[in-house]
Amino acid sequence: QVQLVESGGGLVLPGGSLRLSCAASRSIFNFNAMGWYRQAPGKERELVAVITWGRVTKYADSVKGRFTISTDNSKNMAYLQMNSLKPEDTAIYYCNAGGGFTTAGPYWGQGTQVTVSS
Repeated sequence: QVQLVESGGGLVLPGGSLRLSCAASRSIFNFNAMGWYRQAPGKERELVAVITWGRVTKYADSVKGRFTISTDNSKNMAYLQMNSLKPEDTAIYYCNAGGGFTTAGPYWGQGTQVTVSS
């Protein structure tokens, strides 16, 4: 079992940046992958970015070149740096652990709201 707690969401202007953090209650070193997902109102939850233990990353086409996923195993942390934010990035962002490149793992955080609006 592992508990995941996200932070760093908020209201930001279009073109702005946010950095989301995910704190894990225990070591994330043995997880195959850590991921960030998001769910906008009326839409299904979708993969935003995933990083494997070997530091291989995958991004949704809609965020490539703007978002960067990273982890700090020494701190049991995962991060999502979001730049050049757009209104369509507005969603609840969830941290995920234990999945792979195409499938989510069983562990989810409670989510953090990101709102991009002028």
